[in-house]
Amino acid sequence: MQTDWIEWLKAEGGLRVIDEPLDVELEIPHIAYAEVKRPDSRPLLFTRPVWRAKGIEYEMPVLMNLFANEALTRKILGDDPDALAAGIESLMKLRPPRSLKEKLSMLPKLMKLRSVFPKRSRKRGACQEVVIPKEAVDLDRLPILKTWPQDGGRFITMGQVYTRSLDGTMQNLGMYRLQQYDRTRLGMHWQIHKDASHFFDQYRDAGRPMPVTIAIGGDPLYIWCGQAPMPHGMFELLLYGYIRGRNARLVKSLTNDIYIPEDVDIVIEGTVDPEAMEIEGPFGDHTGYYTLPEPFPVLEVETITMKRDPVFAATVVGKPPLEDKYMGWATERIFLPLLKPMAPELIDYRMPENGVFHNLILAKMEVRYAGHAQQFMHAFWGVGQMSFVKHAIFVGKEAPDLKDDAAIARHILHRLDPERILVTEGIVDQLDHSSPRHLVGGKMGIDATGPEVDDRVEERLEDDELLQKVRSLVLEAVALHQYFTDTPNPIAVIAIRKRRSAKEVIDALTPLARYLAVVVIVDAENNDLENPYMLLWRVVNNIDARRDLILEPFIALDGTNKGPIDGFPRPWPDDTHCDPETLRRLADRGVLDLDEEFIRRFGLLPFDLYDEG
Repeated sequence: MQTDWIEWLKAEGGLRVIDEPLDVELEIPHIAYAEVKRPDSRPLLFTRPVWRAKGIEYEMPVLMNLFANEALTRKILGDDPDALAAGIESLMKLRPPRSLKEKLSMLPKLMKLRSVFPKRSRKRGACQEVVIPKEAVDLDRLPILKTWPQDGGRFITMGQVYTRSLDGTMQNLGMYRLQQYDRTRLGMHWQIHKDASHFFDQYRDAGRPMPVTIAIGGDPLYIWCGQAPMPHGMFELLLYGYIRGRNARLVKSLTNDIYIPEDVDIVIEGTVDPEAMEIEGPFGDHTGYYTLPEPFPVLEVETITMKRDPVFAATVVGKPPLEDKYMGWATERIFLPLLKPMAPELIDYRMPENGVFHNLILAKMEVRYAGHAQQFMHAFWGVGQMSFVKHAIFVGKEAPDLKDDAAIARHILHRLDPERILVTEGIVDQLDHSSPRHLVGGKMGIDATGPEVDDRVEERLEDDELLQKVRSLVLEAVALHQYFTDTPNPIAVIAIRKRRSAKEVIDALTPLARYLAVVVIVDAENNDLENPYMLLWRVVNNIDARRDLILEPFIALDGTNKGPIDGFPRPWPDDTHCDPETLRRLADRGVLDLDEEFIRRFGLLPFDLYDEG
């Protein structure tokens, strides 16, 4: 069964159609970036994309913000993620039936499993109605986007990357960005911990070219499955079959043995020479920072096929909240049952989007014995993609709902004890920019499952008075704001104009220990001290726990950008900021309406709230 997803989105998702000619470089991405941050965000269809720099007008529309909100994500999944998780959990608990009644009750579950495995067709699919042979391949003819001013070029951002192991026993679906180098070549940004990268190692060791097929569009659930953290070796489209209740229908690529869904819009087939690497990036990624240029494999395109009237699906990543908020929310809920076998006392968990998912996890557990939370920390850091989590905070079963940000923060601060903070080292995400070494960095675990602690501040001061005392010791300090002053661990966030390392600044604040429990240092530039959502994003991005956490005489975090004065050995990337001229031009044309408060709240442009002196 094929669905016209454009019509479906019009009926079910409030699709906004934009007929204004708009550039694939910056204009279209900037509109989508702003739209998905609104409380009433909708999917967008750009019917007249152009590439002004090359004088190209595309007939193919661009579809963005497919996962524009929570309600639409539920509709795409066909059910509430928690209900799907409950179904998976019940399957994991299946036991051999002991009676006829139990056999009959099991039948619906077993019938559902029949739809899990993809079906392969010998016929061509709708995605192969138009075939472009190798000699006619021209990636310029696809409306590939350049999202950010400093991006190294145009990137396919919602490509479903299909690969298979060297022996053909395993197939994988991943969603990786793909940089267009020229008319026939794409950079393959599969990170070292992804299955596609493991397959690449197999081909490289065997000295053989690696086949790759990239699909764009089709059922939005294909896209969601591409980012799902399935166990190693399991084909992500098994999950598609379980959720949809029908088998994914696949057709063979024309130039290799990789199978892809028959109803995707565009298919790009090619081979990767395992000896050929090229610099990929920079690219404004989902961390809200640019990832730095780095060598990655290159795909040489063999052919492109597509539907007769294809739609080009794309996404924007950068500072939260974005579309990945809703995709990640669904993933978080559905994969809860898969975490419980390795941590049976886990009740719930949450990976806030402003924690950039892998930078912060909150977990609720039933504590059975001393050291239980620390055991959970090590378990999380040792399993699958959870091993990339940098900061983990554990609370007991009596804690508030993990989605209640203020209540859960207050609960943690009532139990925050420096002696119950674990700092260790391990693997970090390849996109992490704050660790001194690439791929290896500090990790912090907070055990907030214990009893409430005593007040850790001897005397409480108002912000102005405390800032005055801070400035008597730290001339770089330009602003201060306190949070949760009614808890035993009030947080004082201090903005500085950095003239020395923040560690030296923290040392200089030691005489003020009687007024301080938790201190967070950030740069004055691009940080609003009264915007806790973006402050959390900044700090968990910027800290390496082994370097930037101090526990005595108060808890202190250095959330500043690092550089030579910190002895930081790696380049520090810039924030993803929109191009101001592009925003102005879109506003003048009436296709984008943004006020200054919105721009500042989400950090769309650089700013500095604080006066010198």
